[in-house]
Amino acid sequence: MLVGGTIRVPGDKSLSHRALLFAAMARGTSHIGGMLTSLDARSSARVLRQLGAVITPLGDGKVVTVRGRGRLRRPSAVLNCGNSGTTTRLILGLLAAHPFRATLTGDRSLRRRPMRRVTVPLALMGARIVERNAGGTLPLDIQGGKLTALRHEMPVSSAQIKGCLLLAGVAGAVPVSVREPHGRSRDHTERMLRAFGYRVEEQGEWVHMQPTGIVTPFDMQIPGDPSSSAFPVAAAILAEGGELRVTGVCVNPTRVGYLKVLERMGAPVEVDGVELQFDEPVADLVAAPARLRATEVRPEEIPALIDEIPMLAALATRASGTTVFRDVGELRVKESDRLALIAANIRAVGGRASVDGDDLHVTGGRTPPAGRVVTQGDHRIAMAFAVLGTVPGAKIRVDDMACAAVSFPGFPAMLQAIRA
Repeated sequence: MLVGGTIRVPGDKSLSHRALLFAAMARGTSHIGGMLTSLDARSSARVLRQLGAVITPLGDGKVVTVRGRGRLRRPSAVLNCGNSGTTTRLILGLLAAHPFRATLTGDRSLRRRPMRRVTVPLALMGARIVERNAGGTLPLDIQGGKLTALRHEMPVSSAQIKGCLLLAGVAGAVPVSVREPHGRSRDHTERMLRAFGYRVEEQGEWVHMQPTGIVTPFDMQIPGDPSSSAFPVAAAILAEGGELRVTGVCVNPTRVGYLKVLERMGAPVEVDGVELQFDEPVADLVAAPARLRATEVRPEEIPALIDEIPMLAALATRASGTTVFRDVGELRVKESDRLALIAANIRAVGGRASVDGDDLHVTGGRTPPAGRVVTQGDHRIAMAFAVLGTVPGAKIRVDDMACAAVSFPGFPAMLQAIRA
């Protein structure tokens, strides 16, 4: 396959969620351009409408208008968060400081994901949590109220946990300090809080937030999602010739750790024309075919590339040697048991992969991949193996490409369009 042209990927998922939430917290009207229109973003918009925000329909090319009321309103029905863990955890943080009861649920995949990582510290702050299941998963009830300050050591480095607790501090007007034990996770919440005057400081593994600011209405353009950009970049690397430019991508250092891994694998990606937009660095990515070699992905790198591991693992099947991803047990509690699923699907298409404790080992080869991929509805698994299916001679059948719409509406069309 040859690649070519210039494309733009959908708006950043993390920033789309947070822009909607911050706009709902403001008293007045905000305007958001470039909004991701995926199922996850729609889940956040739907839940925030139930909580009193007025949000115009999300659609490609549309500027979304959000009229916030400053505080959330009691919902009249259960809040269904769909497949979105980000929606669930960030909304829980806001709800913790509101004096009413709300029930949250989600689809079958989301109902398997752990919630005590946020509900336990929220309870320490003063929220009341009623679990419906022994494992503390959804559905659950939260009764918010007056909160107290929090100093909390997180069990894993996670932007969702960190964002939840920081937003609880914002909504409750109390200080919050959180420690991330294994490297800094994405920092979009911190950047947005600073933009609204909140004092957010990083000291070693700790993030400290003082409620010194106020969220006011704003206008924002959402840049392209770096996690989504990883898939066309990978397709360009696997191609036989050409060059691909992905424009207007968020290149926040906590989001593009995968670029450092690609460079070690022999596939440097050019970052061209960095500009700051709403305190987020934005640039074009330029990728071209490369001969890949194995590498080791270290534990401290994982928080900055956790969503790109399926793509990197797919590329590792075409690299010389064995690539090792260290300490990636967190993949077991994503939209699927992503760790087991990556290894199983690599083997299903003729590759070599194994899981050793929390480490993933992938050995490269030259035989064109062929076989059926089982996604279990996991969008990143579907897209990673669809990209692997562009290798010359490959015969990969992905059982559910529709799930790609969770984060990348129009993904199959994009993959076809970049072929020169």
